[in-house]
Amino acid sequence: MERHGHLQLEPEVRTGLLAMSAATIDRALRDIRRQAGAATRRRSAPSAAIRRSVPVRTFDGWDDPLPGFVEADLVAHSGPVTRGSFVHTLVLTDIATGWTECSPLLVLEQRLLTEVLGELRNLLPFPLLGLDTDNDSVFINETFRDYCEQLGIEFTRCRPYRKNDQAWVEQKNGAVVRRMIGYRRFEGLEAAAALARLYALMRLFVNFFQPSFKLAAKARDGAQVRKRYYPPATPCQRLLADPRTTEQVRHRVNELRATLDPVRLLKEIRAIQQQLVAIADCPRPRRYRETCLADIRAIPLWAAHGMEGG
Repeated sequence: MERHGHLQLEPEVRTGLLAMSAATIDRALRDIRRQAGAATRRRSAPSAAIRRSVPVRTFDGWDDPLPGFVEADLVAHSGPVTRGSFVHTLVLTDIATGWTECSPLLVLEQRLLTEVLGELRNLLPFPLLGLDTDNDSVFINETFRDYCEQLGIEFTRCRPYRKNDQAWVEQKNGAVVRRMIGYRRFEGLEAAAALARLYALMRLFVNFFQPSFKLAAKARDGAQVRKRYYPPATPCQRLLADPRTTEQVRHRVNELRATLDPVRLLKEIRAIQQQLVAIADCPRPRRYRETCLADIRAIPLWAAHGMEGG
């Protein structure tokens, strides 16, 4: 900042600033942050009875599951400040194949989450058999638990504060969502609709054209851990190579793959990414953010329409 003329400090101030530790800077800014209202607001934790009713599944609790057992997580698009309302992304990752589906959530509301999950179930090439989530109250509640029970979906949760229990979806949070979307703040209907259009293209590019490694075995020798991986493959290739995949699913996936052009997909993805940058950088008036519930519930329908049209 000094090199480009954005910052000019007195010599004694500059020397003192460079000598300060991070903890000292935090203490000096404590009152200013409190006045700015940057304190995070905690959501109420789910009741103990509901938590006990959802079984815990750890990272080694998967024994070569069928395609259809997925991990779910939410990615917040809050930018540097988590205050106020902002868009979240619901991410589903299949354990067996790595197949990934994403959809925007305008607000964190239990019933809206079940509607979005229902749209994503229709997009998966295989039936949704199991769902593993973290301990967020938007997942661990009666509405979401009863939704899974009614549809015969095996609902489990990870251990609190153990992100490695959800290693598959956590990896996709960074490799897919953060890599494509970044860390900007998105709020309002326009941003959610643009994200839905982007995820409609991303799902095709990632699942059909993006190979990745999958862990085959892990052995510990003292303090050293040796890992062995399968050859890199796309989620589509893993799904087709799985002997448990039905012929109906194979036909559906092969038919869709034959229509896809990766160059065109990348071009359209880049165009929507530029739109998202413009939306994030453009300040929105307060009235724009006051959204009615009817508009909120329209978002997953837009997402589904765009994805199916891809």
